[in-house]
Amino acid sequence: MDNNLILYGKKVLFIGAHPDDIELGCGALIANILPRTDVYCVTLSDNQKNPQLNNVVSEHLASMEILGMEHSHVIVGQFETRRFPEQRQAILEYLLKLRKDLNPDMVFAHTTADVHQDHGTVTQEALRAFRGISLFGYDVIRSSHGFFPTFLVEVTPADVEKKIRALGAYKTYQDKYYFSPELTRSILVRNGAICERPYAEGFDMMRLVGAFSAAKS
Repeated sequence: MDNNLILYGKKVLFIGAHPDDIELGCGALIANILPRTDVYCVTLSDNQKNPQLNNVVSEHLASMEILGMEHSHVIVGQFETRRFPEQRQAILEYLLKLRKDLNPDMVFAHTTADVHQDHGTVTQEALRAFRGISLFGYDVIRSSHGFFPTFLVEVTPADVEKKIRALGAYKTYQDKYYFSPELTRSILVRNGAICERPYAEGFDMMRLVGAFSAAKS
C-alpha cells in the first residue's frame, strides 16, 4: 500500500517563537522535504533583549543553512521574548499577513502540549490565523507536558545527521541538555519505533484538512 504523503510543489510554513525552536522540533523533516517542497521558516522573536544571546540570530541562520534553507526563506521578527501573551493581537495580525503573503498549504507551530507562554501564544494565534489550512504541532522537549505524536513522518539517517549538525551551530546553547546529539537521535528513534520505521519526526494534529477524490481510471 502506498502510504506516502505527497508534498511535491507544496508550500510549507514552519513557525517558532524563538531561534532554535523550529530546528529542535522539525529539523529532520525540513532536511527531508526541502529538495521538493517550498519551505519558509518564521521565528517571531530575535531574543536580542538578552545580552547573553547576542549570537543566536547568526547561529539560527547558520543552522538553517545546514538544513538547506535559503536565507531569503528564513524570517526573524522582533516580538519581545516572554511577553507574547501581551502581544496576542499584534502576533495574530503578523500571522494573518504571513498567510496572505505566503499562502501556505501546510503549517507547523508549537504543540498544544507546550507550557511556555510564548510558544502557547504562537499556537493559539496560529489556530485562528490559519483556519482552513492543515496545522500540526511540533515538540520542544524542555517545555512540553504530555506531548504524544499522532502524525509521524519517516526521515532518513542523513536527515537525522543534518538535524544534529544544525543544532550544533548553536554554540550559545552547547551545554544545554536538549541540544545533546544523543537526545536528538533518541527522540527520532523513539518516534520511528511508534510507526515501525528506523527514524521519524513526530507531531500532533491540530487540524488536518483534505478531500477524498475518486480513483483514476
